[in-house]
Amino acid sequence: MSAEPDGPEDRLRRFATIWSRAVFPVTSTSATRPEFEEQLLPLARRLSNGLRARVFDADEAKAVGAALVGAHCTDPDALSRTLDCVDAYLVLYCGEGGDQEDLRARAARLQHAMAAGFAQALRERTLAEQEAIAQAALQAQGVVAQALHATEARFRAVFEGAAIGIGMADLEGNILQVNGALLRMFGISEQTMRGRNVMDWTHAEDAPQTWKLYDELVRGEREHYHTEKAFHRPDGTVLWTNLTVSLLRDADGNPQYQLALMEDTTERRLLNLRLRYEATHDALTGLPNRTFFFERLEKALGAGKGQRFGLCYLDLDGFKTINDSLGHAAGDRLLVEVADRLQSCTTAPGEMVARLGGDEFVALTTGPDTEREVDELAARIMNAMIAPISVDGRELTVRGSIGIVEGPAGERSPAEVLRSADITMYRAKSAGGNRFELADAEADARAITRHGLTTALPTALERGEFFIEYQPLVHLGDGSVRGAEALVRWLHPQHGVLGPDQFIPLAEHTGLIVPLGRWVLEQSVRQAHEWAERHTGAGPLRINVNLSPCQLTHPGLVQDTVDILDRMGVAPEALCLEVTESALIGADDDLLKPLRRLAEMGVDIALDDFGTGYSNLANLRRLPVSILKLDRSFTQSMQQFPADPVDLKIVEGIVSLAHSLNLTVTVEGVETGAQAEQLRILGCDTAQGWYYARPGPPERLHELALVDATG
Repeated sequence: MSAEPDGPEDRLRRFATIWSRAVFPVTSTSATRPEFEEQLLPLARRLSNGLRARVFDADEAKAVGAALVGAHCTDPDALSRTLDCVDAYLVLYCGEGGDQEDLRARAARLQHAMAAGFAQALRERTLAEQEAIAQAALQAQGVVAQALHATEARFRAVFEGAAIGIGMADLEGNILQVNGALLRMFGISEQTMRGRNVMDWTHAEDAPQTWKLYDELVRGEREHYHTEKAFHRPDGTVLWTNLTVSLLRDADGNPQYQLALMEDTTERRLLNLRLRYEATHDALTGLPNRTFFFERLEKALGAGKGQRFGLCYLDLDGFKTINDSLGHAAGDRLLVEVADRLQSCTTAPGEMVARLGGDEFVALTTGPDTEREVDELAARIMNAMIAPISVDGRELTVRGSIGIVEGPAGERSPAEVLRSADITMYRAKSAGGNRFELADAEADARAITRHGLTTALPTALERGEFFIEYQPLVHLGDGSVRGAEALVRWLHPQHGVLGPDQFIPLAEHTGLIVPLGRWVLEQSVRQAHEWAERHTGAGPLRINVNLSPCQLTHPGLVQDTVDILDRMGVAPEALCLEVTESALIGADDDLLKPLRRLAEMGVDIALDDFGTGYSNLANLRRLPVSILKLDRSFTQSMQQFPADPVDLKIVEGIVSLAHSLNLTVTVEGVETGAQAEQLRILGCDTAQGWYYARPGPPERLHELALVDATG
């Protein structure tokens, strides 16, 4: 056994050797097999370069196909064997180090382009032969009428030796003479062929203008025509040809004979059909792929007035778990079974199912009544998924989430329709899965906006689009400003100023909340330092900064906080970190450890939105908090007089409990003087809300700190 090739050049040479051995037996070259291999080596190098090129160049692959014809590889088997070699060995020997799936997709495109280049070059060569034969026929037309006298031998040599089929008939269509190539194409004897009439060769797939052109030619109204035509062979198979028919006139210019030149294109047509199928169908399931589906969807959306469409976008629930636990082979068998079930659901005219990739499928229905039909189609799909699927002896229950889009043709593009279906499918999945949802324009718009904001978040921080507003924290006893809560805002180029509720969840989902939170902390502490230098009141103004649950679990939280405080020259006592109650429910010691370290340094920890979670009061003893922030829901009933006595008792009880644990109480959402006074009477320590000031720039807080906040 020979050793494995070592370097790229050795592997390329090995590929050229295999290629030459496969193709050489069906070539018409006078070269030896090693000489022929040297001819193929530069072509192999071009294919190797095309396989690994950054940008696919179809013309380069077409040139390789054309070069085969130039190397006397004109037999259809030469192309077929070449494509088989490229399919089996090009990636193996010339694709080292690349992504195998991408390389095989590129190799398929190379095969398609090579076939096109081969076909074009062969056709040009054939047309050149046809021209030579037609010239000989024209020169011989006079002697043909006189039994082919002087130049019969010359014409006969060209006639019989041509690689293409040639036939001659009179103007009534009776066949007079055919060459050997034509007889071999049809698979019949010359005697049988001579008894035929041209009009017997109609075929169901004839182009509409074929026989109109024929009638014009035999009447002398045209000199020739060219068309693609199919013929029935006696064995029941179909012969596809490139057909050129020319009119032969006598010495006086009168129409006398018709001359037909035929090139057998059956193999090429089958190859093109195979390549077309592979390009438009999923290799695993046999379903139409994304390319084919978009063609059909585009056609459906371009239909005339009164036509509608319905689309079901299906994603399997929990497929990744099955794939990871049982392996990709089992996952593939599962997908094949799902594809079969989906195909059984789309049997009506105007319906189709396709696989977009992975575990995502789409079903399309078209016609005037898709509002009803698409719901029925979705129901059939859900019912088809009920029965378990057997894979490797296991009974697997598979469910799916479906997004449905339905509407009139001509209003949306394919990309818009698929995006809406995708958004709706994820809405169904978020609602628990195993269900279908109808598209909603407002929900689509919100999802698209969320996606746009998520995409823009990383660059927004780099471009400085975020800024901070500050809402004062006021002491209820004397009305003095004791500090402020830092509230981050996003000045979006298109949407204007966005509040934290519109982008903080997105930042948490993408992980950007950690760098964003660090930036907010740094800017807020810097502002606290500036206030300390300007403020001459009773004590320093404290800054409250919100921490998200993601920041709590980040290992750099404590060190970042220490570094920022040291760099800005701000005492830990001037900083309060607010953590929501829900983030600390059931928190273990590992989660609480960084908060305890910060509290030990002197940083205040506030339990934000207290009262909106489970409010496990017994849990307060183990939390390193020094402040409770009551949610605004506790103060809403106090806007009316008299206030709800039950709410008053609840607040009074919480304040009493907090004070007994040495915790101070801050109340959010104070909007009236009556609320402020009632909360003061109940013993609350500080408050914030629109009654004192809306969130604003840092200069506003400095101004408020210089005057009586209640004034």
